Amino acid sequence: MKINHKLIVSLACILIPGILYSVFMMLGEGRDGSKAVPLPLQTPSETVTHVKPVFSEPEYVGKSACVDCHQKEVEAWTGSHHDLAMQEVNQATVLGDFDQSEFEKDGEVTRFSKQGEVYYVTTVGPGGTAEKYRVAYVYGVFPLQQYLLELPGGRLQALSVSWDSRPQQEGGQRWFHLYPDQKIHHTEALHWSGMQQNWNFTCAECHSTNLDKNYDAQSDRYDTRWSELDVSCEACHGPASNHVEWAQQQDNSATELTSLNKGLTHVFNERQGVHWKSNAQTYNPQRSEPRRTETEIQTCAACHSRRAQLFEDDRKGQALMQSYLPSNLEPGLYHVDGQIDDEVYVYGSFLQSKMYAEGVTCSDCHNPHSLELKVSGNRVCLQCHNAEKFESVSHHFHQQDEPGSQCVDCHMPSKLFMQVDARRDHSFRIPRPDLSEQLGTPNACNQCHSDKSASWATDRINAWFPGPKPGHQQFAHALQAARLGAGDAEQQLVALLQRPDQPAIARATAAQSLGPYLSSQSLPELANALSDPDPLVRAGAVQAFDGLPAELRWQSLSPLLTDDIRVVRTLAASQLADISAQHISADQFSLLQSVVQEYEQAQKHNADTPASRVNLGNLYGSQSKWAAAQGEYQAAIKLDPGWIPAYINLADMHRIRGTDDEGKKILSDGIERNPDSAALYYSLGLLQIRLQDKDKALKSLAEAVQLSPENERYSYVYIVALMEMGQSAQARLVLQQSLKLNPNAANLRSLKNQLP
Repeated sequence: MKINHKLIVSLACILIPGILYSVFMMLGEGRDGSKAVPLPLQTPSETVTHVKPVFSEPEYVGKSACVDCHQKEVEAWTGSHHDLAMQEVNQATVLGDFDQSEFEKDGEVTRFSKQGEVYYVTTVGPGGTAEKYRVAYVYGVFPLQQYLLELPGGRLQALSVSWDSRPQQEGGQRWFHLYPDQKIHHTEALHWSGMQQNWNFTCAECHSTNLDKNYDAQSDRYDTRWSELDVSCEACHGPASNHVEWAQQQDNSATELTSLNKGLTHVFNERQGVHWKSNAQTYNPQRSEPRRTETEIQTCAACHSRRAQLFEDDRKGQALMQSYLPSNLEPGLYHVDGQIDDEVYVYGSFLQSKMYAEGVTCSDCHNPHSLELKVSGNRVCLQCHNAEKFESVSHHFHQQDEPGSQCVDCHMPSKLFMQVDARRDHSFRIPRPDLSEQLGTPNACNQCHSDKSASWATDRINAWFPGPKPGHQQFAHALQAARLGAGDAEQQLVALLQRPDQPAIARATAAQSLGPYLSSQSLPELANALSDPDPLVRAGAVQAFDGLPAELRWQSLSPLLTDDIRVVRTLAASQLADISAQHISADQFSLLQSVVQEYEQAQKHNADTPASRVNLGNLYGSQSKWAAAQGEYQAAIKLDPGWIPAYINLADMHRIRGTDDEGKKILSDGIERNPDSAALYYSLGLLQIRLQDKDKALKSLAEAVQLSPENERYSYVYIVALMEMGQSAQARLVLQQSLKLNPNAANLRSLKNQLP
């Protein structure tokens, strides 16, 4: 079993304290493919004089170098959530009550105290006993503030007991726990001292400027550095030494650099000379000219999306997916219609929107320095949308200035994260209570009218808007079919993949989801997706080739080894790493090995995570480097004993090597540490079948189904095993129960006619 790369994405963004979180950018080229390095000047004479590049490699110079020329921008930034993303500890920055206050949860007491300007937390640490820890940094500001505590190995850990910084009348000014409904043991990764609360990996990239994680895998230590503690000017604009040099030139207006980039690595000019106008027939806004670049959107996305960081991002003009792999519309992160489920940090939602498709950028609505809306309330929408048509009772059917009359009430419903932080969905969709009826998705109508049914809301909308339009996002049924394993999932996914009018993130999800359903009908469409203009779609398609025959993988994926986007080509390399030199030419093998090394570099960049250690184990295993593979799997288990894929893949390596007895020990050890893991019981059951220990196999498979009854695959294998053991009555009972949970599962339905 190969670990799915989405596991990295899920791990990469577990903890975000209501301010920022990181995303993706591309290394080496500007968003339009142009290099960020200035062009050398040429003389107007017939002979060209070779001149050295005007600027050297850009370096970080700090906010102080920006203040004199950009006072207005610095003033707006001062006091913003970027400015306060991370702070030194002192009386002015610490908002929580450290005056001998206490907080109790599950019988454990956390105490807060201070001595002068030094603040302390006494709480249960990684050893299971209460210890006193110095607060190293203040983390975030509103609506909650967290505190970073130091642990050995250069680790900074975010305490899960947080301060609610909202006013008291809003329920704030109190200590609270981020996970109130979970009893978290000190050995678990979600404990404040565990891997999932580690600032160096999980949070640091987006709460500081010019961050270098500096993790050493051999010593298991961090030496994390930054140029500025908070999110300062160069976190977005890139290293500014060349811009400062340009500004100091006596006659910079005479150089070609003025129109090129003024020495900046990021040029935010998408809105320069652009205005919005209202269409005379539809009243809908239209951009005066198309948006041709996405520098601004992708720069914001580097810290405002759910993603995995595969390579260091030095903010030197690279596009998003040169460094980051965004998550697709995956279960647990998004509902099937693309609405937010978990915290996904805006970008993935915005990509789904018609506003993005029509050319809207982040700064159309937000002041990029203060981070506030450019204007308040409905006025931010009415900058572009016609007030007479849209800010009227005839449009929203609610009393003016009452709930339901604000644009965001219907088109940007919010969800509460981290207990106190309400985040709005940026997919800007029309309410679809009809989808709530069909698919169980949420809708804005019933978020307010919680005492009414989705059917009631559907009837109201149909009465107001006879023959309502489905809206821009039209992919929910296809993704639902894929998640349920419906019989027509393949056809629906192919149909979605063939629709260029649908958001690229939805088509990327369709491509990735096709993996289990591939046939001679869908494979050509998936192959076409490998040359899609959007790298997100290409990346999704690459991952669907996992497990296919080597010849087919090479034929389809080898052209992507030269893809301009580094994340795409390294994903392709990971799927081709098992191709041997005997089956391709020397030049092809040389190219493959060079890109495999890039992939290996990406995994080593995140060697502090079990996901990347498992990926390294998979890589070395595909190359028959068994000792190295075993070492990586064991390192993953050491980092997080709850990381289930490490046990499964290590046991699978022993299967390949013919040492199933060793694999059995590994799975048994994993179950002892993780007794609620259905995946481990399922893997053990398959191994016991191979060892001809069928009675124990049935018990293991039964345990897997009991722990995860909604898993169609576990049920299918258990039912087949029961049938082979002659236990038809029990097989029929399990099938009936499974079909109640998975009524559209084609594999399960196929068993109905096979049972006597």
